[in-house]
Amino acid sequence: MGTPDLLGTFGTFSYYTDDPPENHNDISGGIVYPIQMINNSVETKLVGPTNTFREDKPDATIPFKVWRDPENPTAKIAIQGHEIVLMEKEWSDWIQIEFDLLPVGLQSVTGICRFYLKEARPNFKLYVTPVNIDPSNPALPISTPEEYVHELFDCCGHFYTQGMPEDTKALSWGVFDYHDFHSQSQNVFQERLRMFDYVFNNFEEGMLFFYFSSTDLNAHMFYNMIDPEHPSYDPEKAEEFHDVLARIYEKVDGVVGQILKRIDDKTTLILMSDHGFAPFRRAIHLNTWLKNEGYIALADESKQAESEYFLNVDWSKTRLYGLGFNSIYVNLRGREANGIVGHAEREALLDEVSQKLLAMRDPENGNKIVDRVYHARDIYSGQQLEKAPDLVVGYNRGYRASWETTVGNFPLEWIQDNMDTWSGDHCMAAELVPGIILTNKEIKSPNPMLYDLAPTILAEFGIEPHSQMLGNSIFQASNKEDDYAWTQDQTR
Repeated sequence: MGTPDLLGTFGTFSYYTDDPPENHNDISGGIVYPIQMINNSVETKLVGPTNTFREDKPDATIPFKVWRDPENPTAKIAIQGHEIVLMEKEWSDWIQIEFDLLPVGLQSVTGICRFYLKEARPNFKLYVTPVNIDPSNPALPISTPEEYVHELFDCCGHFYTQGMPEDTKALSWGVFDYHDFHSQSQNVFQERLRMFDYVFNNFEEGMLFFYFSSTDLNAHMFYNMIDPEHPSYDPEKAEEFHDVLARIYEKVDGVVGQILKRIDDKTTLILMSDHGFAPFRRAIHLNTWLKNEGYIALADESKQAESEYFLNVDWSKTRLYGLGFNSIYVNLRGREANGIVGHAEREALLDEVSQKLLAMRDPENGNKIVDRVYHARDIYSGQQLEKAPDLVVGYNRGYRASWETTVGNFPLEWIQDNMDTWSGDHCMAAELVPGIILTNKEIKSPNPMLYDLAPTILAEFGIEPHSQMLGNSIFQASNKEDDYAWTQDQTR
């Protein structure tokens, strides 16, 4: 999932328009390039990776030109010898492009992208996918062994190589509407189906693992279409898109059906997800709440709303802070650079804030916001325990930490409606969003856990798991002491 695009990011789209949104400078996950059509044409550029061969390290770029048909909703794009004609709402094939890094072709790097004509008129809107690493000529190793990506290209052609290809940011920021996103995510799904057919048809023995991202990313973005209580629920849109998730699951079920028809009784099939889903209706600004409760101090209270990345925090008076989606850390002396809390005070402080979190209620409806709080001592082990978050906040269904929480920002209010199209999530209490596991063999474990999968797979090959490995084979009855008791004993 962490494979970057050619720019080294998790995915940066390009959007060329003569009608840029007012917030275009704030958009993350993509860059908006305002353009001006003159006589129905424009010359612009596609931005690539940083050119580290140059002293000033500019971005490498490729010029391209667009002509808009004066009457029809079509446009022609010319880039590096490619000429692409698109209708509105039409995608190009993958286009291989080459960024020159040194003169006269001494050094260059290739990538691939697709063009999407969102609108020809009255306003011009052209979306370009993140420039992906080219599987036919990868600038970086993106498979193990390195030559395997060439095999995939030979069988399947170009495909998304970035780790999370569904462009959720384009939808969240309004560059895509739901039609656009659904179209783009279907492109991803069709590529994955094509690759699955190849690897399954050529699989002979050993272990085959295949991951479909479409169920997850589409659930994040279309959950509000099946949740009338979501603040962004729109009955008209729901009428059109309420069955998107069901259709995706039907297609994946079809893949499972193909597998079952072709495997023999000596082959083990495991279908699993490591989490479920729940609505994400209300966003919790956890650091704002911690500040209100006296656990975080700001250096300048008057600048709270503009505080970013913890830069306005007075660490000499701060005892706790939230980082990421669910983590709370003690500002611990000897661990944090400016820690003030002694080890002797740590547990009492954690117990205190845990009780306050569990007592937290939504001022709008009185609902419980936090279902349970996990202490590091109960859920983690090993030599790196001190680096783990001291608490993991298990939010109730409908609630999740805000995006601002993840990067240390401090909005004025501590809770607000989630109006983002990212409307479903699973960063909640684990017991409220359990994963699933389906197999073609009897599961003898009464409570299968994610960490049972590794010893299960090893056992299928007759390999004893390491003595320090958690879990047991789900296909074998175990007399081992229950590893899962902690899930039943958390403070609620």
